[in-house]
Amino acid sequence: MNKAIQAFLTGIFITFILDFFLFLGVLLNYIELYNIELFYNILFADNQNGYLFFGLTLILGYIIVYLNNYKISLFVVGSLSFLVSLTLFESIGHSVGEAMFMKRDTVLETSKRTYSGDILYEGREHITFYEHNLNKIIKINKKDLKK
Repeated sequence: MNKAIQAFLTGIFITFILDFFLFLGVLLNYIELYNIELFYNILFADNQNGYLFFGLTLILGYIIVYLNNYKISLFVVGSLSFLVSLTLFESIGHSVGEAMFMKRDTVLETSKRTYSGDILYEGREHITFYEHNLNKIIKINKKDLKK
């Protein structure tokens, strides 16, 4: 197999595993905390940054296949694995989920009502919203919002 193809496939594999644990920690410690109805595969697919994934794929593939220093390769992959696995801890996974999805102090308007609060998650068809006046998490259909 061509060494460039091997580096690319190795990079994709390692990046995919890192992404899996990142999104697993966010799902367990942020999405499920707010009872947001969302499957893992939708969370993973809809919130994937293609540029970051592709860039990390190339960098990791190069480090693992072309760099002949196993200590550096092990250090880089081990450090990234350690950092990503930290999202499995409740406080860190929640903080990462907030950084990725939460939009604070937002005002949303429908034809019937104005909502003031925090967007917890914006999905394909619905927005999960924490309404400050009601002190309640509500789900708002995107079709009902005024543009």
